[in-house]
Amino acid sequence: MSTEQRPAPEVSGGRPTVGVIGLGLIGDGVAASVHAAGLPLVVSDIREEAAAKHAAYAVVAASPADLARAADVVVVAVVNDEQVHAVLSGPHGAMVAGGAATTFVIVSTITTECVRAIGAEAAAAGVTVVDCGVSGGPSAAASGELICMVGGDDAVVAGLAPVFDAMGSLTVRMGPFGTGLAAKLARNLVQYGSWLAAYEGQVLAEASGIELAKLAQVIRASDAKIGGASTLMFRATVAPFTADDDAGLTAAMRAGADLAHKDLTAALALAAEMDVDLPLAAMTEARTDDIFGLGTAKGDR
Repeated sequence: MSTEQRPAPEVSGGRPTVGVIGLGLIGDGVAASVHAAGLPLVVSDIREEAAAKHAAYAVVAASPADLARAADVVVVAVVNDEQVHAVLSGPHGAMVAGGAATTFVIVSTITTECVRAIGAEAAAAGVTVVDCGVSGGPSAAASGELICMVGGDDAVVAGLAPVFDAMGSLTVRMGPFGTGLAAKLARNLVQYGSWLAAYEGQVLAEASGIELAKLAQVIRASDAKIGGASTLMFRATVAPFTADDDAGLTAAMRAGADLAHKDLTAALALAAEMDVDLPLAAMTEARTDDIFGLGTAKGDR
């Protein structure tokens, strides 16, 4: 997904003019955070009332193209592939209007196909673009505390520091263009998967006559002590341990996997007794060795 890019444009005084296209749940907060950070702001949205909310301190552009002509950095915060292409692509789109003088930051969660298409179009037009998956939701956007997962040239990303500092509390360059949104999709997979696990836990608890609020209370308290879904995400690879790895660590993971097998088997037995279906729990038990780095390498399966 790489695209040829140059460093972000030099901006006088280190205060880039930032444009925000799309003032929905994320874009509205980004615009407010950019203003709070003292950066000049231009906004655009197809809903007049959404843009008017920022009119006291921002220039309201008549179109995405007009916004791109007025901004050094354009943050694209629309909803989906179709809208990203609608505001950026084509002879009358924002990329052509902004040209080489403008850097585009796409924070919309879009498909890989759309990322590739925009990257190719930007490269052909000589336009600088980075993709930025964001996490934290509307409240984090409004307070300037988004988690920013950025894909793009290192020098470009470094040059955008004033913008990312305004938007977020943590910015991590994930790799070349395309990896920012790939990281967002991976992060969402962990989130939604953990919510499915929480759902199955509630199913089992409810069938057992337990108040769900009490279950939530103890899960939050125990997560604070032992960590949540990222607890085992400390290795550089998900490949199985080998004889070259630390024997003590491998033994500790084996003990953890054995305990998980025992606990999950007991949970599935209780589920059968209560006549409830826990497909994720069954899958987790079946793949516990993989989770703990003790599975069989793919080439050996």
